This record gives sequence, C-alpha cells and structure tokens, in this order.
Amino acid sequence: MPLKEGGTLTSYGNLGAPKGKLSKSRIYVEGQRLAAVKTVRIVPTAFTFSAASRIRSEADRSLVTNALDRALCVALSDKYQMVSAGQPADMTIRSVVTDIVPTNKAMAGVATAVSVGSGFVLPVSVPRLPVGLGGLAVEAEAVDSGGAQRAAMVWARGANSIQNNPRVSEVGDAYSLASTFGNDFSRMLIIGKEPKGLNLSLPSKQRMQSWLGGKPKYPACGAFGRAPGLLGAVAAKYGAPPEWTDKKPKPAATY
Repeated sequence: MPLKEGGTLTSYGNLGAPKGKLSKSRIYVEGQRLAAVKTVRIVPTAFTFSAASRIRSEADRSLVTNALDRALCVALSDKYQMVSAGQPADMTIRSVVTDIVPTNKAMAGVATAVSVGSGFVLPVSVPRLPVGLGGLAVEAEAVDSGGAQRAAMVWARGANSIQNNPRVSEVGDAYSLASTFGNDFSRMLIIGKEPKGLNLSLPSKQRMQSWLGGKPKYPACGAFGRAPGLLGAVAAKYGAPPEWTDKKPKPAATY
C-alpha cells in the first residue's frame, strides 16, 4: 500500500523520509512543544474525494472513520484530557483517509471458510489466503491553539495474511487498519518522538476497559461509540462484517 498525500496537511515540508515495513510512514513531531499540552480534541476523520469514490456506501466509510477516531481518542486518553470537537483545546487532531483498497468480499468469505475449517482438522488453522486483501492510507496532523503544526504523519498499510482476519465487507480490512493507524499516531504524540520498534508495554486499565466495550475515560470519546469487545473479536474470527458488532455512538439528544 503506497503512501499518498491528500493535500490536507498544513505543511508537508517537515516530514521525514519514508520508513517502515508493515506500516509505511513519513513523520514529523515537535516533542518539546507537545510537552505542555493538557487538552486535546479530535475533528472527525474525513475522506478525500478520490478515496471516498472507492467505497460506495457512506455507512461503510463511517465505520472506518469512526474506528479511527475511537482508537485515537481512547489511546490519547492515557496522557491527555479529551474534550469534544466544539470545545477549546491545547491541541487539535485532524485526520483524512487519502486512499483505500476495498476488501474483496467473495475472497474474504473463501479465506474465512478455509481458515476456520482447517482449525477443525489441524492443530492450528492455516493463515488467511493472500488474495483480495484491502489497504488504507491516512494523513493526520496535530496543531496547537494557534494553528501551528506540531506533529504530522502520512501513513499507509495493507492487510496481511497473519495479522488481519478476513471479513465479508468492502471495508473489512480498512476497519481493522484504521485502529492500527490511530494507535500509531497516538503513540507518537504521547512519547513526543518517532516510535522505535514494537510497543511491548501493557495497555492501561482504561484502554482495556474501552477495548472490552466499557465506558470511555472521557465523555468526548463517547462520540465515537464503543469498541465491539469480545463479541467483536469472535465475530471477526468468523468473518462477520464489522457493522454487525460495531457499537455506534448514540445520537445526541435534541430538544
């Protein structure tokens, strides 16, 4: 999955050279400026026109953007106070999906049948068939209250046979990869520098609670719904579309 600029960042001039194997990225982060940040808000993720045209269903696109924003909000809650999009904050996060490769639903169904079926006759199930896999490309930035860019990332990753379960949905892989991006970008902001290697630290109590579908640490994260939890993990193993278990946010009350 190649990196793709969408023209939505304040600047691309500070980004470093492309790096990474599974996830490719170009990164900029100003750690000293981030050290004083206390409050953060997330502008809901959008699609570029060209990326949106690859996924016909608006509901499917919303699944991807919501999963990305939810992952960002929950992960950033470890360090920052998260506030709603309409409130003032020390830092604002803006993300845009710049490209997406749809998952081939037919091949995802076949891959699920092969993987699950092999589990009944072999000690372990065989890896996913490497056909019809999806991908996702995103660019995001963190700007301060004055609008100055303090961190940015152009990122892309394709699904693989080992780490991504096949799901019978055009956005089955993009939905999973959206959370991966959210965690990657959040990690960079939290440590204030380019991450090195795998993150082997144990998840915080609030992240585990959120992953299990519990109430998020900050009400602002409730705008992105709750994670599917264990039910979602089981559904993913058997190829169910993400919309079957994704817990969408409740509509705001109107009076």
